[in-house]
Amino acid sequence: MKPKPQRLIMNLMTAMDEDVLQVRDAISMCDLFGVTSNSTRVALTRLSGDGLIESCGRGQYQLTDRAHQLADDLRRWRTALQRLENWSGHWIGAHVGGLGRSDKPALRRRNRALEMNGFRELSRDLFIRPDNLSGGVTGIRERLYRLGLESSAPVFLLSDLDDHHAGLAQRLWDTSALEQRYRDSASRLKKWLDKADRLEPDAAARESFVIGDRAIRQIVFDPLLPAPMIDTTARQTFLDTLLAFDQTGHAIWRRLYHLSSGATAPA
Repeated sequence: MKPKPQRLIMNLMTAMDEDVLQVRDAISMCDLFGVTSNSTRVALTRLSGDGLIESCGRGQYQLTDRAHQLADDLRRWRTALQRLENWSGHWIGAHVGGLGRSDKPALRRRNRALEMNGFRELSRDLFIRPDNLSGGVTGIRERLYRLGLESSAPVFLLSDLDDHHAGLAQRLWDTSALEQRYRDSASRLKKWLDKADRLEPDAAARESFVIGDRAIRQIVFDPLLPAPMIDTTARQTFLDTLLAFDQTGHAIWRRLYHLSSGATAPA
């Protein structure tokens, strides 16, 4: 499946050392994935229209302040497990019953914000997650609003669920499936790392993007459940392997970028 050019461009701009992306370099990189130059130019126009990139000279683009903020937030996946704290058994709730459903883009942003913060629906319009992250309910509330939940939605601490709802809450996440994905992803990443130095540069860049993008999305959307609910060793092994993969992938893309642009790659 061919990656969307918008996603390719955004990943390229957040991965490179340079602040400015030349259109010709975007076309060259996207061509590796079979994306035509016309499709790449259309993607650049759409990203500009969405307020994620802006022109900074003829044939040049840079990330907007809004995109920098979003990229900085998403880059926190590398330190995701450092956010974990001991779980007291309390929960954080977000109630969306008073919000509209006719604005589809707003609904998508809302659902995405809830999913990226590990929330699941306990009862109609009431979403919860364990209160086990640094910053507590204040930190979660701020991040939910920043990622797209409407600020009129109340976000609060749930400290005394009855036995019935506490049991339901514990089963909202398919922990067996989560743990299996940790193991499968770690194995897939390690196998690729073992053969990476034998791949041609173009093939290595393509494969590292596709495999790495999927794995990073997995940790970005991970619910970061507390130790009583999840195999923390499997999760840590997955993240450690992904960090090694990410370092290798970035080196490959930087090298390819500098070769295509005619610049000297950093040592």
